[in-house]
Amino acid sequence: MTAGSASATRPHNRKQLIVEAAGQVFSERGYHAASMEEIAAGVGISAAALYRHFPNKYALFAECANVMIDRLVAVLGDCPPETPLPDVLAALARVTVAHRASGGLYRWEARYLDRDDRRLLRAKFARLVGRVTELVAREFPLPEERLRAVAALGAIGSITMHHTSIAQRRVEEMLVASALRVAATDPAAPAGHAGPVDLPGPPVPRTRRAEILAAAIPLFARDGFANVTNGQIAQAVGLAPSALYRHYPGKVDILVAACLQAAGLLAQAVDRSLHQAAGPRQAVAALTAAYVAYSFEHNALTSVAEAEIVGLPPALRGPLILAQREHIAVWEQQLRLARPDLDRRQARLLAHAGFGVVVEAGRALRWRDTPAHRDAVTALVIGALGA
Repeated sequence: MTAGSASATRPHNRKQLIVEAAGQVFSERGYHAASMEEIAAGVGISAAALYRHFPNKYALFAECANVMIDRLVAVLGDCPPETPLPDVLAALARVTVAHRASGGLYRWEARYLDRDDRRLLRAKFARLVGRVTELVAREFPLPEERLRAVAALGAIGSITMHHTSIAQRRVEEMLVASALRVAATDPAAPAGHAGPVDLPGPPVPRTRRAEILAAAIPLFARDGFANVTNGQIAQAVGLAPSALYRHYPGKVDILVAACLQAAGLLAQAVDRSLHQAAGPRQAVAALTAAYVAYSFEHNALTSVAEAEIVGLPPALRGPLILAQREHIAVWEQQLRLARPDLDRRQARLLAHAGFGVVVEAGRALRWRDTPAHRDAVTALVIGALGA
């Protein structure tokens, strides 16, 4: 084959294909577990060819982290100022659904960006949120328009965080309907859940092993699991790094223990929330209130469990995936009782939309844990669910 024929067969959009493949690998395996060789194989090229487009893995990751928001900002640029909110949300949903496999890494993996790249990413999101906020305020003149806009975008963005399979057109319709309900929800209105939330607290660290776990969780949440050293964890509990191995075989075992603790606390919160519910809609409201309360009270633990599980070895990830599926199954069951019009996959899609609302609304509120913030997010989630 001559150089000319090789050039002729090389796709003109190879860089775009690389970014799409890399975004999917980063989303599924995490930044540190992904390799350039694996990404190159996904595109059908050699690693050497990959390096002709990107000098290193970080440069490729930074490109991936920006590509979805660049697409969304471009969509907004194509919408005239007078475009109604439903049409704008539909355009955003169309792009998000089309690129769902690679679109979710910004939510958790963006912590690995350098400070300047993080600042740039946040500025782009601020433009997106600002435009949607204007439309929300215009069409639904209620309090907290920015919070409602962020939460509506969270409902749409939730599609990038799971693999539920539904026809693309139907997914877009459901996400837009959910986002519009969020935008039209008054966060200050009573959410209607039954009484105070009976939330389990984390176990008191009475042993050295428990102390290590309690010290590691905020470090993992702040810096990312891969960036935290055994020395940092040991220092936090006043041990020599080598002494950690008497309690955990390795750092990954601390992470597994954190994920299992998160799953256990969430399961307890769910059981308690449903115990007193008088009917299906009250059950959904109580379940929502419990999940929101859990997310605020155990934010560091939740962020670690959700962000880092993809990087665990498959043998260690299995029990955690099972716990996640059991949790989703509870939401699916309660939603279908409250809304008989939903099938199983649709109920699952809406449950994830609710989770997306919690993540983005919680971030917008900087996870400041107050009764007013919990109630506001609970109301927005119930709006997303349509229950």
